Amino acid sequence: MIRVVLVDDQELMRVGFRMVLGAQEDMEVVGEAGDGKAAIELAEKLRPDVVLMDVRMPVMDGVEATRVITEAGTSKVLVMTTFDLDEYALSALRCGASGFLLKDTPPSHLVSALRSVASGDAVVSPSVTRRLLDRFLGPGGGEPRDATVLEALTEREREVLVLIAHGLSNTEIARKLFLSEATVKTHVGRVLAKLELRDRVQAVVLAYETGLVRPGDA
Repeated sequence: MIRVVLVDDQELMRVGFRMVLGAQEDMEVVGEAGDGKAAIELAEKLRPDVVLMDVRMPVMDGVEATRVITEAGTSKVLVMTTFDLDEYALSALRCGASGFLLKDTPPSHLVSALRSVASGDAVVSPSVTRRLLDRFLGPGGGEPRDATVLEALTEREREVLVLIAHGLSNTEIARKLFLSEATVKTHVGRVLAKLELRDRVQAVVLAYETGLVRPGDA
């Protein structure tokens, strides 16, 4: 059973999400909150598998709440946003969210996303994340991160990271580098482990922040 906490300052949104998730045999809504502070308290108390987190809320926004919850390691966070190019969503990814969805996502996609996050996967496609990064990490978009962290990678692992950042799937990376999918999966796992990253989303963010990939690269 996937245990979920719903966080949104609009009760009507929570009602809608609760109806969708309540109809699933493998999901249970164990708590609800209307702001980030209450979300942190619920996550600590209930330790749900996934927190479905709004980003723009009173008292404490979803970005800060995401940071606290993911640092505590009690739950994974999937953020919801109204706009696909949303600086709040990017900030939430930086703070450890496992991805983001638009609030008008079809119910079937929401359910699938929650299952993916609960199993340890990221649910935002790297290509969508890249559009966020193109906008918010472009010229004047913030200070770059120290690239020495990438020295832990082999040359092949750096190649794989670049292709992840360009939005390629394991199958596409395998085709590009003339490798088996199993070998690519191993490389991806090593990249995440060496860089202490949670998932591919954070790998994309890191690749941009260190300058390994730049906005507008082909």
